[in-house]
Amino acid sequence: MSTLQLAGNDVRTLTFGDQRMLFHVPSTSVFALDPLGAELVDLFRERGATGVGEDDIRVRFDGRYPAAEVVETLREFMTLRIVGPGAATPAAAEPIVVQELPVSTVVLNVNTGCNLSCTYCYKEDLTTPAAGQRMEFDTAARAVDLLLEEAVGRDRVNVVFFGGEPLSNMPLIRSVVDYAERRGREAGKVIDFSLTTNATLLTEDLVDYFDAHRFGITISMDGPPDLHDRNRRTVGGKGTYDVVAAKAKMLLGRYKSRPIGARVTLTTGVTDVVRIHRHLKEELGFFEVGFSPVTSGDNSFFNLLPDELAAVFEGLKELGRQYVAAAVAGGNTGFGNMHQLMTDLSEGTSKSLPCGAGAGMLAVDRKGDVNLCHRFTGSKMPTFGNVDAGWDKAAVRQFLEGAANRSDPACSTCWIRKLCAGGCYHEAYSRYADPLHPNHHYCDLMRDWVAFGLESYAAIMAANPGFFDRHVAPRRAH
Repeated sequence: MSTLQLAGNDVRTLTFGDQRMLFHVPSTSVFALDPLGAELVDLFRERGATGVGEDDIRVRFDGRYPAAEVVETLREFMTLRIVGPGAATPAAAEPIVVQELPVSTVVLNVNTGCNLSCTYCYKEDLTTPAAGQRMEFDTAARAVDLLLEEAVGRDRVNVVFFGGEPLSNMPLIRSVVDYAERRGREAGKVIDFSLTTNATLLTEDLVDYFDAHRFGITISMDGPPDLHDRNRRTVGGKGTYDVVAAKAKMLLGRYKSRPIGARVTLTTGVTDVVRIHRHLKEELGFFEVGFSPVTSGDNSFFNLLPDELAAVFEGLKELGRQYVAAAVAGGNTGFGNMHQLMTDLSEGTSKSLPCGAGAGMLAVDRKGDVNLCHRFTGSKMPTFGNVDAGWDKAAVRQFLEGAANRSDPACSTCWIRKLCAGGCYHEAYSRYADPLHPNHHYCDLMRDWVAFGLESYAAIMAANPGFFDRHVAPRRAH
């Protein structure tokens, strides 16, 4: 046997109780290590760059484990490339070439304006809400046609209405739904609709309409009154909690088709995630609550300070512990960030790209230009074609290949690289003026969060593995 080394950048070990676990970075798979496997990993770590040879194996394991068992475990490690000749300094990977753009979603920016004036809004064109510009039906219809053309191999596609405040252009939404459902029937595809709204314009009639068409609905809400009203205000500067809470309760009591989620924006001074989750989930009754920390907003005044961001992650971990306790007992606390991480780990999600922007998703602005994602509409970021002239696939592929092949040394050796893939393009664009710049400003916190997630995953798998079939698989089905 030639000298073997541990692929240190591809292996992460952790201990849960008496159980040793191994996280295989390239496949994002989690394996339980038996005593022999755990000792082998420890031996390779001890020897480091020197490597482990046949004599080292014999001295450590002869008389303690059957030789065939040791050989078989080594073979499994080599198959997974956990160990191998020169594994500690692997050869550079082949560049990733983007062959397919598996589009399944189009996001329509139906109105650049909004009836509120939230102080932290990232949209450059929302500083004067009354000046909002609405998308025309012909533009939206061509975007739907583009989606159906590009998603030729898919049975199900998604149309997302975004803004501004999408409910401020309901005539367009109704027309697009009618058109998309007809075109979907002609193409043999199911069309799913969704939107994110501030809820202030909801009425019982609108809720019934959305229910009839099975919309996925997310409400933007930042928690109890003192936190929500800090930033989410009317144009006149008045807090909006009372009206949003009343509308949300009406929606939650009336809507039957799909679960309703809340999206929380965390900014400086709005960091008590445990209290926010308790209020939105337990007191108001949202099915799921997800948190979006602001670290790179266009207005730096609202960015979380380093100590605030650290406090947010500690709060997320406390919510994670509550999630694990509920999962072990067979329940689900509706903590969206944790649920997404558990989904990624249970399904072995391995990313070369951080999200579906440009690949699985098209974002169309009111002029019909195709943007990298909905957050870039209204920005100075170059667009990728137009619904009239066509989608610029060559430019999209060039961008995505640049993202997939980023050579940043910190990313290439990071053990969470296949779950992070560099982070959000828009955050990088806002903070570094480069959408392909890795988001180094929260790397350590993300590594700690994923390590916590791995321990949580192991705990749930050990105590109640059926949780994933009951609560994770159905979520993916939607």
